[in-house]
Amino acid sequence: MQTITMREALNQAMAEEMARDERVFLLGEEVAEYDGAYKVSQGLLKKFGPKRIIDTPISEAGFTGLAIGAATLGLRPIVEYMTWSFSLVAYDQIVNNAGQIRYMSGGQFSVPIVFRGSSGGGLQVGATHSHTPENWYGSVPALTVITPAFPDDAKGLLKAAIRSNNPVCFIENEKLYGFKGEVPDSDTDFLVPIGKGKIRREGDAITLLGNSASTHRAMEAAETLAKEGIEAEVIDLRTIKPYDFELVAASVAKTHRLVIVEENKPFCGWGAQVAYDIQRKCFDELDAPITRITGLDVPQPYNGKLEAAVMPNEERILAAVHDVLQ
Repeated sequence: MQTITMREALNQAMAEEMARDERVFLLGEEVAEYDGAYKVSQGLLKKFGPKRIIDTPISEAGFTGLAIGAATLGLRPIVEYMTWSFSLVAYDQIVNNAGQIRYMSGGQFSVPIVFRGSSGGGLQVGATHSHTPENWYGSVPALTVITPAFPDDAKGLLKAAIRSNNPVCFIENEKLYGFKGEVPDSDTDFLVPIGKGKIRREGDAITLLGNSASTHRAMEAAETLAKEGIEAEVIDLRTIKPYDFELVAASVAKTHRLVIVEENKPFCGWGAQVAYDIQRKCFDELDAPITRITGLDVPQPYNGKLEAAVMPNEERILAAVHDVLQ
C-alpha cells in the first residue's frame, strides 16, 4: 500500500489506463503544459506526449463536443473541466449528445467518455465557481455520476469509469484533492465497482448517509456522537447514479433512523430521491422521519463566515441527530 493524496490517486488512474489502452486520451484547459489547474495531470504530457494530453482553448462547448465525437468513433476521451461550474457551458453537449446518442441511434453508437474536474463550495471562490452539481447530472437517465470521498475510491472508480462504455460524470470535490489515504500501489487492475456504496463506520443508533466531502462531515459528527454514547453508522454513497439502495436500506433496517448529509442545494437534491425511496420501500423500518442536511437554498456566498454557515457542518448534523433521536 502507498499513502498518497487524492490528486495523486487520480493521476495514477489516468496514467495506468492510458498505458493500458492507447485509445484513452485527456483534454481540457491547462491539462498539458501547466500540469492541470489542480496538478491532477502532472507529468502526463511528458509520459504520453501532446497527441494524448491536449491543451484546449477556453471553450468548454467546443472541446466537449469534439471529445464526444471522438468517443462515438471508438476513442475513450477524458474531459477535464477546470471546475464543474464551467460544465454548464457544455450542458447541451453532455446531456443531449453524450447522454442521448446511444438511445437516439438505436444502439449504433456508444459514448465511452469521462467528464471530470473539481466541484464544491467552501473555498471562497464565489457563487459561480462553487456548484455541487451531482443532482443535476443525476437526473439524466444515461449518465453515470460518481463522487469519491477517499483516494483509493478516487483511483479505483476513475479506472472503472474510463473502462465503462457509458458516459460518466466524475465529480471531484476541490477540498479533497490534498486528502491522503492508503491506495494499492502494485495492482494496475485495481477497480472499485460503480454503483456500490461503502460503510465507513459501523453503528446501530442512527445512519448518517453522505457522499464526497459530506462523508467527511458525517464522520466527524459520528466521532463526536460516540463520545456521547451514540454509535452512528456512516455510509459513503460513492456513486450517485446508480446509487446503492440495498446498502442504505440494510443500514436503516438496523438503525431505524436516517440523516442524509449532502452539499448540494435542497430542492431536487440526490438526498430527496433517497429519502423518497426509503420511505416508500422501508417505511415500517423507520422510527423517526428522515432528515436532510444540505447546503442552504441561497447562492454560495463569497464571505467565508457566511459560506460556512450555508454549508453542511458538524454542528448542523449533530443538531439533526439529536432531534431524530428524541
